[in-house]
Amino acid sequence: MKKLTRPFYLSILTSTLLSALLFILDLFNDLKEFKIIAAFFICSSLILYIIFKYFLFDRLNKIVSRIDPQFKGEPDFIHELDLTIERWQKERTGEIERLKKLENYRKEFLGNVGHELKTPIFNIQGYIMTLLDGGLEDPSINRSYLQRAEKSVNRMVSLVDDLEAITQLESGELDLEFSTFDLIPIIRELIISHEYRAQGKHITIMLNYFRTKTVIVRADKFRIRQVLTNLIVNSIKYGKEYGETEIRIHEVGDVIRVEVSDNGIGIPAEHLPRLFERFYRVDKSRSREMGGTGLGLAIVKHILEAHGQSINVMSTVGAGSVFSFTLEKGQDS
Repeated sequence: MKKLTRPFYLSILTSTLLSALLFILDLFNDLKEFKIIAAFFICSSLILYIIFKYFLFDRLNKIVSRIDPQFKGEPDFIHELDLTIERWQKERTGEIERLKKLENYRKEFLGNVGHELKTPIFNIQGYIMTLLDGGLEDPSINRSYLQRAEKSVNRMVSLVDDLEAITQLESGELDLEFSTFDLIPIIRELIISHEYRAQGKHITIMLNYFRTKTVIVRADKFRIRQVLTNLIVNSIKYGKEYGETEIRIHEVGDVIRVEVSDNGIGIPAEHLPRLFERFYRVDKSRSREMGGTGLGLAIVKHILEAHGQSINVMSTVGAGSVFSFTLEKGQDS
């Protein structure tokens, strides 16, 4: 049987002592009234015991046990019940606050997606309407407008692809394909592939690693290429004309640290904590003019976290930014 509360123990003890006292008095006074009173108190105690034990305390125990599985029905039941309800209230309050934040996040996310899609959709609509209104027969604009429409379509496709990638990363549905590979050839290949983009702003991309040996890492090769691509493109996009993007590699214990730095416009300190959030932009108008989906850095963060690694950023307004991340060091095969 479960333990009763202290107050109930006291009621049983009081009734027992009173009954014993009345019995003693009855021996000396032979008063039937005392017998009746004693019997009344004993019966009342038993009835109260049954009511409190089986109809109140047991049911309360079951209810509280569902709220708190660790609840064991301590002797001081009322105090323990009060503490359990207080804990439950604090937990529910925290849960409500978390749900409110998620709801606000959901609204912000949907608003951002709608805004990002709205621009290319309106552009495509405008180009097609112009072509249908006679521009299709005008050789001076028809090809140009079709190319612009294609560019907007590609932007929409990129947004959908990035949304799909980040959703898989956040939900843990994306399986990484780990392998051991040399990081240097990938970096050199990316420098060549983005050289034309950099030349448009007279930016020099360089790899600052003077050792001749390879840099072997263990990671998902495709995803790390994606990380480096996003960071290099960002450094060019926000770099200043006649500036430079520098990629540095350091071996630190069991990890390889990769840094992508630029001497561009920099990022104000108040924006750094939110820089890796989805769709977060430091300068919204300027960022959208430069293109991109606003998901690049969020994808970078989730890819590295899926690798069990992290990314950091240091930036000074007017002096540039440095993004650094780590990778597990691999073994030469």
